[in-house]
Amino acid sequence: MPSKKKSSTHRAPLNQLRWRLDAASLPFQTTDDLKPLKKIIGQDRGVEAFRFGMGMHKPGYNIYVTGIAGTGRMSTVRKLLEQMAEQKGVEIPDDLCYVNNFKSPDNPILLRFSAGKGGAFKKDIHDFIESLKREVPALFESQDYLSRKKEIMQAYEKKGKGFFKDLDKKVREEGFALVDMQLGDIKRPEVVPLVDGNPTHIDQIEAMVEKGRFPQEEYEVLKKKQAELREQVDQIFLELRDLQKEVQENVEKTDTMLFKNLAEDGLASIRRKYEVEKVQKFLDDMLEDLGENIRIFQTQGKEQMQGFPFILTEGDPFQPYQVNVIVDNSERSAVPVIVETYPTYRNLFGFIERVVDRSGVWRTDFSKIRAGSLVKASGGYLVINLMDALIEPGVWPSLKRALKTEKMEIQTYDPFYLFTTTGLKPEPVDMTTKVIVISEDYVYYLLLRYDEDVPKIFKVRAAFDTSMDKTEESIHRFAEFIKMRVEDDKLKPFDRTSVAALVEEAVRMTGRQEKLSTSFSEITDIIREADYWSGQDKAPSVRAEHVDRAVDARVYRSNLVEEKIQEMIDRGTLMIDVDGEKVGQVNGLAVYDLGDYAFGKPNRITASTSMGRAGIINIERESDLSGKTHNKGVFILSGYLRHKYAQEKPLTVSASIAFEQSYGGVEGDSASSTEVYTLLSSLADLPLKQYIAVTGSVNQKGEVQAIGGVNQKIEGYFDCCRKIGMTGNQGVMIPEANLKDLMLRKDVVEAVEKGRFHIWSVKTIDEGIEILSGRPAGKRKADGTYTKNSINDLVDRKLRELAEGLKKFGNAEPAEEKGREKSGGRKSSGKKKA
Repeated sequence: MPSKKKSSTHRAPLNQLRWRLDAASLPFQTTDDLKPLKKIIGQDRGVEAFRFGMGMHKPGYNIYVTGIAGTGRMSTVRKLLEQMAEQKGVEIPDDLCYVNNFKSPDNPILLRFSAGKGGAFKKDIHDFIESLKREVPALFESQDYLSRKKEIMQAYEKKGKGFFKDLDKKVREEGFALVDMQLGDIKRPEVVPLVDGNPTHIDQIEAMVEKGRFPQEEYEVLKKKQAELREQVDQIFLELRDLQKEVQENVEKTDTMLFKNLAEDGLASIRRKYEVEKVQKFLDDMLEDLGENIRIFQTQGKEQMQGFPFILTEGDPFQPYQVNVIVDNSERSAVPVIVETYPTYRNLFGFIERVVDRSGVWRTDFSKIRAGSLVKASGGYLVINLMDALIEPGVWPSLKRALKTEKMEIQTYDPFYLFTTTGLKPEPVDMTTKVIVISEDYVYYLLLRYDEDVPKIFKVRAAFDTSMDKTEESIHRFAEFIKMRVEDDKLKPFDRTSVAALVEEAVRMTGRQEKLSTSFSEITDIIREADYWSGQDKAPSVRAEHVDRAVDARVYRSNLVEEKIQEMIDRGTLMIDVDGEKVGQVNGLAVYDLGDYAFGKPNRITASTSMGRAGIINIERESDLSGKTHNKGVFILSGYLRHKYAQEKPLTVSASIAFEQSYGGVEGDSASSTEVYTLLSSLADLPLKQYIAVTGSVNQKGEVQAIGGVNQKIEGYFDCCRKIGMTGNQGVMIPEANLKDLMLRKDVVEAVEKGRFHIWSVKTIDEGIEILSGRPAGKRKADGTYTKNSINDLVDRKLRELAEGLKKFGNAEPAEEKGREKSGGRKSSGKKKA
């Protein structure tokens, strides 16, 4: 009788097994009666931090968003950024342009214009050059220009003829003549002596001297005079060359003056339109360079080689006077918000295109500079999934460098220096972009620990939670979220029974009755799938049964492994007893997590005790199948036994604990209370009820502590009992601290309500052992003993007998027992196996 009272006392209240939402309490019939959700729900902490980061316009206040995937991180960030970007009074960022640096072409110049004026400036410069192409050739072909040039050339020719006329007169007076001599392609005048009135080459006169036909003395005089006259001729030619150079310079100066007068007229309107000093300086340099290269207006750039569009034969001579607009904000009505879904180096930081010239050399120039998302988002916001960025070569170091220096230098990612022959170093862009990165928490903590730059460049962390408080307001907002999804995805309306079912499922997903899940991605999937099943039934709206069917279908698609394990239990391959009583054996409960699906199943836990000093041997640990947390649980179990039974005597026992038929490793301490029960049963030689499965961890004081996955564990044992056969006695014993976590399936709650299945909750080991054994645990009396014939009394007496027996037999233990004691002693000391 006492045991039955105890058992009924610890039964979990029926109303605590599952929180229910009364559909009739919802103030609407279907979601058609609701307005779609406009606010962000469930992320107050993250939203407040995010807005703070957006409002801080100081160095380093970029935002690091953390949270589990599926909690609405990206959608929330998008919505917040859109709201902030659309605020009135926000200034649209400048247009950015690169232009040629005429004095240092490898260092292109960056020009900033107010939004929309970058493209206008490019068009103005283009139109200016095009007008020059038409007007300059016409200028140099005009009658006025040709007449002026003719006058200059005539004056030059007249002066040149005057030189030669005076020279010719002087030469004839000396008995010589000027004749034109052809030396290859060169024609020049030559001083030749006159003999009998005829020009005769000096070599011919020399020959005549040798034959005695011409006086030697006269020949020597002629030769000397010829040399003197030649020097005079050469001097005159030098003067003529200088005169020609002077004339050419005069012509060029005249051309330049005429060109600049023409060009300045065309530039006047552009100068008035763009009064920025840097732009004026560029216009001056451009005009000066054009003046030095007037000849380009007489030629045209050759086309690319046929079939090889990337190979240039000769560049466009007017290319240096183009404007490369890398950021054009002319069509923006709000600051830029860019979500970079493919954050490669090229996409984020931009690049510089290269072409191959006819000699096979890679070349580039300012017009080949292309901006990436980081520059395009200048003055706005850039959102990156950090894991995508971390795996891309060069992205993370370059992003940190840009954020630390607040400058962005556009370069092509070239780790192997393949294109160093034609490198450009454009003027850096001042960074005015607010960067938001998104990742899971563990990535944030890893970077925080190992990268000292992270707290300097991401000073605001916006943490997104997986759940929110369950209140009337949050439930109403949740219903509005369903309405929003219905509208966005063009789904059927959800009636209030289906909304209630979705809210209950959201509570179940958190594993806590007082919370609602914020895993809106998964909830959205259930909404869509419920709409599908409603369509299969040709129903006008989605009802609760459609939501339940969607949830059941999701489970069925993922629970193949669960069914295979259950099949092995059904055929006896995995040995599980769900009826009767046995000594030193209890059904523990474990959760199998497959990633997309988690389920619970029972596992037989056994204990064997004997005389010895080995202490508690964790067979899983001895087999290297035990995790650290499970090992800790076994050590705590030993501490509990010492605290409870070894205050007046040594704890001298050899005990082994095993998860039977477990070959894949054991982790967690949720079975530590179960292991205590098996030990107590073995020591007291007291059978335990096999139809009650147990879960819960224990501390050294004997208190049963909360565990995870309580719903999956209960449902897993329920399914196992249902398959093998329900007896009406079966049930699960859980920690009392887990009662608020219960959100059991409806069929489990129904079975408990009908008395076919039971759930007990306990606070201590003593309460649990009473339920499992059916007899009192017993209390410690003043003399240190326990209530006679109670469980604790039986255990205490057994331990005393073992201690006295060990003392009596001394070291007369079997050799194999000694070996096990030594092995167990090393393990209990915490040393790792070699």
